[in-house]
Amino acid sequence: MKRRDFLRNALGGMAGALALPEERAREEGALAGRAASFTGWAWVHGDRDRSRSDWEERLGRLREAGVTGVLVGGGQSELVPGVAQDLGMSFHRWTWIMNRNGDDWVQENHPEWFTVSRLGVSSLTEPPYVGYYKWLCPTRREVRDYLRAQVERVADEPGVDGVHLDYIRHCDVILPRGLWATYDLVQDRELPPFDFCYCEACREAFAQRDGRDPLAIPDPTEDEAWRSFRWDGITRVVEDLAAAVHARDKELSAAVFPTPAIARRLVRQAWDEWPVDRFFPMLYHSFYEEGIAWIGQGVREGTDALKGTQRELYAGLYLPALGPEDLARAVGEARSGGAAGVSIFEMDALTEAHRVALRTALT
Repeated sequence: MKRRDFLRNALGGMAGALALPEERAREEGALAGRAASFTGWAWVHGDRDRSRSDWEERLGRLREAGVTGVLVGGGQSELVPGVAQDLGMSFHRWTWIMNRNGDDWVQENHPEWFTVSRLGVSSLTEPPYVGYYKWLCPTRREVRDYLRAQVERVADEPGVDGVHLDYIRHCDVILPRGLWATYDLVQDRELPPFDFCYCEACREAFAQRDGRDPLAIPDPTEDEAWRSFRWDGITRVVEDLAAAVHARDKELSAAVFPTPAIARRLVRQAWDEWPVDRFFPMLYHSFYEEGIAWIGQGVREGTDALKGTQRELYAGLYLPALGPEDLARAVGEARSGGAAGVSIFEMDALTEAHRVALRTALT
C-alpha cells in the first residue's frame, strides 16, 4: 500500500469514529438507499442462432428474475438490443479489447502490434496457455487509435446503451491457483513465457521514461517501475476508449479481475484508476480455491478502492460453481460488501432453480 493511501484510509477510519450522530444517520441512509437500488446483470453470448421470440423468452426470464441489464457479445446485433429495450433492460455491447484472436485484419496486416514475452516470443505466433491468447501491445499509439475506432463503431450501433470492455489487460503472468492443474503449471512466481510485453516499442518507451532496458534489469519481476509501466499502458488505452464512448453519451463498463491488488499482480490491470462507469470484477471464487465469503471480501476491497467516486461495482458470479442456495448466499455477500449489484456468468447457465433463487435474493 502506498503511504498516501495508508494515511487516507487511516484518517477516513478516524473520521468515521468521530462522526456526529446526525452524520452517521446520513451515512446509514445513503447505504440504505444504495441497497434499495441493488440490481442484477448478466453476461449473454449473443451469437447464438435464435429467433426474436426465443430471445424474448430468454431475456424475459432474466427480467422476471430481477436482471435489469445485459452485457451481450457476439452477433445478432439487430435482434438483442431491441428485445432488451422492449423489456426495459440496459444493453451493453460486450467486446474483447487487447485479445484480438478473431481479428484477422490485424493479424494479417500488423503482426508487429502483438505482445512479446520475456523470451522474445510473439503472442501471435505462439500464444501462451491456449490458442486464442493473442494480445495487442498497449504502448503503440497506432494500436490505441485502432482500438478507439473499433469501440466508436460499437458505441454507434443502434440500441446500445453502453460498451462493455473485456480482456482489457495483459496476458495472465500468473493464473488463478485453481487453474494451475489444468495447464500442469506451478506459478508461484512470474515465469518468462507468460511475462509480457518486451517488444521493441515497450523497451524503447520504458528506456525513455526510466533510462533502462527492461531486458537488462536483473530481476524484472520485482521491479516496481517496470510493473507500473505496463499497467499504465493499459490505463492509457482505457482513457482513450472512455473519451470516445462518453463523447457519444454512452456508458462504459468493464469486466476486470477480482480486486485491484489481484488485478495488478496477475494481469497488469490497475482498474481502480480507470474512468469507467461500472466495474464488473470477476469474483469467481472457485478459480481461486476460495469459499463464498471471499466474494464479499473482494467486493469490500473494490468498493473501498472506488470510495469517493461515482463509479459502481457489480460482483461477477460464476454460475457453474454455484448451486441455487449458494447463488443466494453469493448475492448476499455482494450486497453486504457494498456492491451496487451482481452479474451472472452466463445467461445459458441459469437454471429455473437459479432463477427463483436470484429473484428472491435481488428483492
